[in-house]
Amino acid sequence: MSDDTIRLVTIGRILRRRGRLLTILAVVGALVGYGASLLIPPRYTTSASVLLPGAWEERELLTQAEIATSSVVVDRAAAALGWAGVDGIELRDRVTAKAADGNIIKISGTADTPERAQRLSDTVAEEFVTFAAQIMGDNTDPEAAARPEALRQSVAKTTHRINELADEAGPGRSVESVQTRTELAKLRTALQEAVDRLEKADTATDRPDMVVMGPAARPAGEEPPTRTQLVGGGALLFVLFAVIGHLAAARVGRRLRTGADITAALGSTLLGAVDVTGGRAADRPKGGGARAVFRRLLGVDVRWDIPSPGASGDDESRQIRYRRVCARLRDRLPAPRRLLVVVPDGDEVARRAAAQLVAEAENDSSPDSSNSGLLVLHVVGVSVSRPMVPDRAGESGAVVVVSAGSWTAGELAGIAEACADARHEVVGTVLAGTVWARPTRSSGRPRRATAPVLAVGGAAKGGER
Repeated sequence: MSDDTIRLVTIGRILRRRGRLLTILAVVGALVGYGASLLIPPRYTTSASVLLPGAWEERELLTQAEIATSSVVVDRAAAALGWAGVDGIELRDRVTAKAADGNIIKISGTADTPERAQRLSDTVAEEFVTFAAQIMGDNTDPEAAARPEALRQSVAKTTHRINELADEAGPGRSVESVQTRTELAKLRTALQEAVDRLEKADTATDRPDMVVMGPAARPAGEEPPTRTQLVGGGALLFVLFAVIGHLAAARVGRRLRTGADITAALGSTLLGAVDVTGGRAADRPKGGGARAVFRRLLGVDVRWDIPSPGASGDDESRQIRYRRVCARLRDRLPAPRRLLVVVPDGDEVARRAAAQLVAEAENDSSPDSSNSGLLVLHVVGVSVSRPMVPDRAGESGAVVVVSAGSWTAGELAGIAEACADARHEVVGTVLAGTVWARPTRSSGRPRRATAPVLAVGGAAKGGER
């Protein structure tokens, strides 16, 4: 797994074989999300729109949006609302404004209830319109407001004086009087045009008042993240972290999976591969204790990073594999053929394979067997953390039975060193795997008893003297 590419089938295998653990983690994540929702109060947001009539440039609209959230406007809104414990500083974090298309400033307010959010947006919009009207000149200096009127009166007096001078110039019987009256008429016309242009300029600079486009709509739902989103997000996040953790653990794992790697770690040769019928239950280690019960409840007592068991042949084809292993052992050993079958503790598949191998050796050593010589197998379990093999007592060596993907090179090397320390030569390795059983086919040949016989710490039944 450490060198394999992560594929969808790997993700699917995690979901299938760790379904119970992932379900528990999803529930825990949902509870964590629910707890977070209790700490985060609900938030509701709504907006009030303020229309700015007339022609406005983009930078002017941005300036008005900044004014809408200024401290002056927000402080006035806080005073108008009169909420206990809520001042302008806190409201600044709840109020936002932005310029929209059509000379519209959208003022948004956020509160813990829909009613308060609606009232907050409306109040800030009203205070913004009031403040903007003040700074745009609705409440200007009275002297500045009286200046245009004084200018109009001065123009009127000047025009009246021009008319008097025209009358004094005479009816226009002489050339000089005609020229004088003509010049005065031109001066009067130019003065009137200047006054008209001044009035038009004053009218253009006076913008219409801003308008609040109705009350803010009452929000129908919470702002994200809602309680449902927090619960669902917590469950999904825990499951995602669990899957990533499984993949990371598999990538850094060093368990050996091929026969060549396993035999190299043990310093022996591969005698053959045998099959053990069953599904995931066959890989489940035996034993009790609180830890084993806890692992069984979580569903982590079965390896997930090994392929699913494949379909095998019938009982006869599986039996042939055990016979061939026994035949190879007899060919390798001198008489008397007594061997120690070493099985790592916790390897349930290897333990079942060793028991079946002992039963096959006993059947082949019966008087009616066509094979010459006896093969006696003595099974012992060895702890991989502190491997200890019984001292040699007439055995010709040891054969190690392991399952693929269960042990690291260091653990297997420790078993090999324990065998060498007890003066047992590792004559070979048997690789055990799990397969799905098929219906037994009929055969004209009578079947021998295949009940597994397991001898731990003593001689196999009918095997040793």
